[in-house]
Amino acid sequence: MKSDIRVCGDWETTHERPVYTLGDACPECGADAVNSAPAPFNPEDPYGAYRRRARLRARDGDEE
Repeated sequence: MKSDIRVCGDWETTHERPVYTLGDACPECGADAVNSAPAPFNPEDPYGAYRRRARLRARDGDEE
């Protein structure tokens, strides 16, 4: 999954805080913009069982 929101690739050295954009380059310094937050994925998700259980409870509660 690719995000449309990007962040300046050089923000740590060039800017005081992250500079976000929808374009391919930073609007302030012209550096390449990179994906701001790749989708997290962990096949050994330690909390997956809890999330699935909570989702199931929420779904069952909505049917009553």
